[in-house]
Amino acid sequence: MYAEMGILYIIPTPVGNMEDMTLRAIRLLREADLVLAEDTRTSGILLKHFDIRNHLMSHHKFNEHGTSAGIVERLKAGQTVALISDAGTPGISDPGFYLVREAVTAGIEVQTLPGATAFVPALVSSGLPCDRFCFEGFLPQKKGRQTRLEQLREEQRTMVFYESPYRVLKTLQQFAEFFGEDRPVSCCREISKVHEESVRGTLAQVISHFREHEPKGEFVIVVGGAQKEAKEKRQTKPDKNLIQN
Repeated sequence: MYAEMGILYIIPTPVGNMEDMTLRAIRLLREADLVLAEDTRTSGILLKHFDIRNHLMSHHKFNEHGTSAGIVERLKAGQTVALISDAGTPGISDPGFYLVREAVTAGIEVQTLPGATAFVPALVSSGLPCDRFCFEGFLPQKKGRQTRLEQLREEQRTMVFYESPYRVLKTLQQFAEFFGEDRPVSCCREISKVHEESVRGTLAQVISHFREHEPKGEFVIVVGGAQKEAKEKRQTKPDKNLIQN
């Protein structure tokens, strides 16, 4: 008889406050045959906090193509595997997609727990429309960055970006260049931590704020979409055939 295949659990971990960890996540991390971690040192602190004594295996963007095949074989053999990243939900601007795809292709059950992720609280607390939005994550650093910004110039949905504190001001200035200085924006930093803060206003106002106050902590930048009226105005061009001398 063949062993019943195991389950791959994708488990979110707190982005700040340890109390954001769910009871189900703690239980599954204790019960799993193997816990995959983006950084075993960071995850070791988390597991110790919740008195979880389980085997950690390194699984990150630099080795996932090499380790995923072996993990899939473990799952096929009936083992339960839990995947966590340093913070938030694996697969959202973190390692996870490749392993999930390989597991799904192999017919293995994948269950993703609901839980902590940085962009949802930043989006909801921004005051900008969140009924329809697009998640952009980190923009390309060099190649393709300008092209992507140009593509987003007329995006009418609220846009969500991740950014490091070292590039926040430069990114906001680029947004102002492509989207206009009057576009509304909310910059949320240190989500679920002691110094959580949201700076809201137009791009011009928020740029001015961060010129005077050095950005610190990891950022989620939420930018209002293009207004339909403004888009139509930009697209309207005079018909040369109707211009009278």
